[in-house]
Amino acid sequence: MAKAVQKIILSASRDIPFNKLVLSQSNVRRLKAGVSVEDLAEDIGRRGLLQSLNVRPVVDVEGAETGQFEIPAGGRRYRALERLVRQKRLSKTALIPCIVRDPGAEVSAEEDSLAENVQRVALHPLDQFRAFQTLRDQGAGEEEIAARFFVAPAVVKQRLRLAAVSGKLLDVYAEDGMTLEQLMAFTVTTDHARQEQVWEALQQSYDKEPYSIRRQLTESAVRGSDRRARFVGAEAYEAAGGVVLRDLFEDDSGGWFEDVALLDRLATERLAAAAERVAAEGWKWIEVAVDVRYGHTHHLRRLDGVTLELTPAEQVTFDALTAEQTKLEIEYERADELPDEVDARLGEIEAALAAFENRPVRYEPAEIARAGVFVSIDADGQLAVDRGYVRPEDEPSMPVGGEGPAEGEARNADGTALAASDVQRTVITIGGGELDDAAGQRADRPPHPGAAGCGGERPAGRPDGAAAQALL
Repeated sequence: MAKAVQKIILSASRDIPFNKLVLSQSNVRRLKAGVSVEDLAEDIGRRGLLQSLNVRPVVDVEGAETGQFEIPAGGRRYRALERLVRQKRLSKTALIPCIVRDPGAEVSAEEDSLAENVQRVALHPLDQFRAFQTLRDQGAGEEEIAARFFVAPAVVKQRLRLAAVSGKLLDVYAEDGMTLEQLMAFTVTTDHARQEQVWEALQQSYDKEPYSIRRQLTESAVRGSDRRARFVGAEAYEAAGGVVLRDLFEDDSGGWFEDVALLDRLATERLAAAAERVAAEGWKWIEVAVDVRYGHTHHLRRLDGVTLELTPAEQVTFDALTAEQTKLEIEYERADELPDEVDARLGEIEAALAAFENRPVRYEPAEIARAGVFVSIDADGQLAVDRGYVRPEDEPSMPVGGEGPAEGEARNADGTALAASDVQRTVITIGGGELDDAAGQRADRPPHPGAAGCGGERPAGRPDGAAAQALL
């Protein structure tokens, strides 16, 4: 005869007033871990108690029930409810859903407490990513989701970016076919086809490290630290329709500019605009390049200009800034770390002093008429304007009789004076091609009377003398 299967009898569920509950010494949780009691209280206050407490009747020495119930499993929930009671957001007699265990059960209270904490299965990270995505699809913003689950908005952005990876790769991750660190690397781009292409290529490679994935995904893009990217700026690039690839999990130094052709065009347009402004000074030629070639000035003669002296007002400002810089450096000489406001102020002073050191240079009009300028981007992504270079073919020749050209008078290569109709337009070349205006050619531009002898272009980002004085 077959043995009868013993039926399982589950513990009864009851609503017990909060003031009838007490913590049990049998609770095995002793150390703080996970969500804080304060955050848990706020969560219960918002959405209610999602999980009942596990309780046992408290009995006296004779084994009779006292009407109180101890909590071996659910102590953190009790502490959170207790906090709400202290805040008068929950009544002392509020009914709390509880699972009431038989005090005579063979399973001890300690075992109940241990089982509840050990046998729970943590949510798979991918389930969390997708849950955040669902909440956003339902209309919740990133800040709101962060507030609901007591995490930083940056964490929500990261989770949403992970959920947006190609579904094929998410399936691989769900089956433990790739690590979380590898999945993070794929978030650099939102191009699912490219993500899948790189993953397929990795299957034939021994190098599956996250940095290798990032490198392959961004190999055709330009780093945000590139001089072109810094010169144009992410805001202008994105306004023109460009996409910046960002890594939300590691420092990406400004990300990667994906559309290199667009970036080059924007950089060239900015350089061309700068060259137009410099051309108003009356130079014979201007060469524009993102990065000038090495040795580009070896065959040219450099003009000897005169650096303009500081005005009395500028000298006062320069001395005051220098004194303030010295005072701050002495005051914080022994400090391990500068306060943020002091560090920022020293940076402002250094930039202002650098502007004073980059003084305008005045050249003779006759020299400007035969000399040229190089316009480019320096290593820091700032505009670089290098004035005053004369090509060998533009050098003045000595006239018969040995007399040189009159001082300050612009002349042709043969030494004869330039007529008004002989004044040549400034020729601007970009990458070897001449820059034309909308009509197909540039109108003749005589030297600008106010700027003809003064090379006062300042590197982008540095204040001029007036701005430096405003720092005081």
